Amino acid sequence: MPGKDKTAQAEQIRHEWLLPSSVTLGSAVRSKGIERELRRKLAWGLRKHLTVDAGRIVVSSHDNDADAFQEILKRVEGEVESLPRLPVLPSEIEDILSISARERHKWLADGRLQSAGTRTVKLRGRAKKVTFHVFDPRHVEDILDADLPELWREEDARTAAENRKRAAGKAAMQRAAKGKAIPDAAPDESERLEGWHEFDAEGFLR
Repeated sequence: MPGKDKTAQAEQIRHEWLLPSSVTLGSAVRSKGIERELRRKLAWGLRKHLTVDAGRIVVSSHDNDADAFQEILKRVEGEVESLPRLPVLPSEIEDILSISARERHKWLADGRLQSAGTRTVKLRGRAKKVTFHVFDPRHVEDILDADLPELWREEDARTAAENRKRAAGKAAMQRAAKGKAIPDAAPDESERLEGWHEFDAEGFLR
């Protein structure tokens, strides 16, 4: 199989770009997301030649695929400068900040996490499209640098404790109100014992 031997003997050609931590924000999930985003810009048959690994974007091929290699370089080169502004996806922000999906939803709803807009995609194997919020990478970096998730968790714990205390107090008041005896009505004059007026006039009840 001469063709196969020729391919095996062909020299590999390779080009790399540094992918700094200011772009990945220290997240392997975001690195993989960047890889998917860059591959999405390429024709299907060229995507296998691009990988993101160990803080680098790597494009590799063989010298007999020089035309494909140059096409990849041209397309990737135009995207590299925009990567620092690439919005952060939900799975990425959870990994970067070490937060749960529940915390992401809660903090997004109360404004502590600020949405940078929404993105709508159709996931493989699903008929319906999915819309989700994305986040500005500089906003995420500021949250990470200030360790805000830990502070927010402490705030949430205090709020939850105060809410439980108020709820317990309210419940105790309701139980007390239900347990109060209804005062007896004053006896009707017609029901008083014979001689009551004289007894009362003597002042024994004063």
